[in-house]
This record gives sequence, structure tokens and C-alpha cells, in this order.
Amino acid sequence: MSITLALSKGRIFDETLPLLKAAGIEVTEDPERSRRLILATTRPDVRVVLVRATDVPTYVQHGGADLGVAGLDVLLEHGAGCGGGLYQPLDLRVARCRMSVAVRADFDYAAAVKQGSRIRVATKYTRVAREHFADKGVHVDLIKLYGSMELAPLTGLADAIVDLVSTGSTLKANALVEVERIMDISSRLVVNQAALKLKREPIRALIEAFASATPED
Repeated sequence: MSITLALSKGRIFDETLPLLKAAGIEVTEDPERSRRLILATTRPDVRVVLVRATDVPTYVQHGGADLGVAGLDVLLEHGAGCGGGLYQPLDLRVARCRMSVAVRADFDYAAAVKQGSRIRVATKYTRVAREHFADKGVHVDLIKLYGSMELAPLTGLADAIVDLVSTGSTLKANALVEVERIMDISSRLVVNQAALKLKREPIRALIEAFASATPED
């Protein structure tokens, strides 16, 4: 009975490798050198599919993969907290960062977010941003962007951005300041609920191996 694991290239892939190794699984190809999107592992019954980070929950939810690793940011935007065939058994505590609000250094954010005010916000994370500012009683005009978020306040496209922050060095290099931390982000293991029933033993074994290897806070 084979198991398919969905991963995205980059930090999540790199930081998931030690967890896989703890489960006795090693990916046999380097995704940065190979053009293959389906990678074999040292276990003949386990394969890895490489997909965009934002597509991991979709592949798992609709059965293209049995399980996957996705950031909390992606899961929140996907609406994965609402069920829909996805089970989230573990916070793997990898690929950690935070989701924050950032503005130009000369922008008066405190005045801009007084209750009843209106602010223009550029972000990839429209669901999170909408809920955050609604909770503050602030009207928000959302501008959906997919990259180079820091440009939005610098060009006048938006007053603020909501984005992932790791070290803050990119914000600093572009004369932006982090003014509000919305939430901490880490990557979660997500499992297709139907697969968990059909392949209960091998998937449960993987979950337990991941749990034992997950770093402590």
C-alpha cells in the first residue's frame, strides 16, 4: 500500500528531511537538481510529489496526495481549519516565522487604525488580513499581490502590508518597519481523512515518527 507525501521546494522541504529520516525515509533525489516532480525514497512504498506551497492542501484534500506539509499561513488562506477532508494531527514546528503588519517608517500606523478608519493593505493573505482588521474595527481595502510586497507602501499602492517576516532584514532594507505581529507561523502535517481510514497503519506510523522527531519549543 503506497503513500504519497506532498511537499514544496525550499525551506519546508529542507526542514522536513530530518523528520522523514526519523521515520526511516530518505528522498533519493535532490529537487534542486532534478526536474522530476515525483521523487522516489528509500522506502519503495513512499514517494514525494513536489507542488507549489499553496497547492499542498489542495492535493491532500482531493486525494492527489495522502499527506503533506504546509505552512499555517497557507492552511488559513485555504480555509483548511474548516474540515473538508483535511486532518491536521501535528504542528511540526519547522519553517517558523511570523505574520505581521509593516508600514513605511514615516507612516503613523496608530492613527491609521483607529476604530472606524479605513486603510489600504497589500497582501497575499487576504483572509487573515480581512479578519485581523475587522477585529480592530477598521475598514480595509485589500490589494492582492503575490510578491515584492515591500514595494506597495513605497510606491503609494498601499498604506501597509501583511506578510511573513523571518528576520526582518528585507523590511529594514526597504525602509519599512514591523508595527504589529498578527500570529506566529509554522508548518503543519496535513492528512487526507479518507487515506487515514484506508491506510491507517502506515500513516499512523509516519505520524508517530514525525511526532517523536518534532523539535521542542
